Amino acid sequence: MDRNGFAIPLNGLAPGRTGLRMQAGKEFFESFDNTEILDASLQILTEIEKSGDYIGIDCRISGEVVVECDRCLDPLPIPVDTVARLSVKFGCGNDDRDDSEDLSGREIVRLSDTDADLDLAQVIYDYVCLSLPLKRTHPEGGCNPAAMKYLGAGGVDEDKADEGKDSPFAMLGGLFGN
Repeated sequence: MDRNGFAIPLNGLAPGRTGLRMQAGKEFFESFDNTEILDASLQILTEIEKSGDYIGIDCRISGEVVVECDRCLDPLPIPVDTVARLSVKFGCGNDDRDDSEDLSGREIVRLSDTDADLDLAQVIYDYVCLSLPLKRTHPEGGCNPAAMKYLGAGGVDEDKADEGKDSPFAMLGGLFGN
């Protein structure tokens, strides 16, 4: 999929509010060489507000992505519902203050004075990836039973108990009581 479908022509925007709908699927994440996201079905509702020099962009990204379960490696659908709030500023911004966010809590995107479009593809990609949990596992009991059999659902403790009998430290096991 071509990422150009996520570019907003800033010079052609009329003053006021403009709404756009976009979709991102598996091809979108493949274009970033992302191997973690196996499939996706995302809707992006974008509202752009232009007033004089101010351009504010709100993107609501919702839907579902599919990743591998960290435990059993089966596909795991994860719901996505996140919002990207951006404020577009033109110029190099060589002032000394940190302006990664403006006073309204919007993330500032700096463009050169000659840029006519804002490509939201990278912003959407980043916000989706950041919204995913660090631990990606099925709910308890939802993992593939065949895979769980090999991961020691009960078998690991028995093996450790057998190891303890032959260990030279086995007699120290009762030293501190129960």
